[in-house]
Amino acid sequence: MAWILLTLAGLFEIGWAIGLKYTEGFTRPMPTVLTLVAMLISVVLLGLAIRTLPVGTAYAVWTGIGTVGTVILGMVLFAEPATALRLGCIAMIVAGIIGLKVAAG
Repeated sequence: MAWILLTLAGLFEIGWAIGLKYTEGFTRPMPTVLTLVAMLISVVLLGLAIRTLPVGTAYAVWTGIGTVGTVILGMVLFAEPATALRLGCIAMIVAGIIGLKVAAG
């Protein structure tokens, strides 16, 4: 159950990271509220997950999910470059997330 909570926390992290772009510096009320709600949900879910998972592993996986998802959505939504180097770095982050999951059991 903790891994499910952690995965959801990572997905909400992606949501708030992308949401920051739409807030336009926190000047747009609805995107700002949605972004802040996503932040809160993300951190609460992370907090629940670390009740049973090692904090270092959980935090690294949480930020890894957020990083990979945000970079990919940045490429899709905002036409950010999808170079071979960027994709290779994403692959290394995914490998690290998998490795941490396997090591934590």
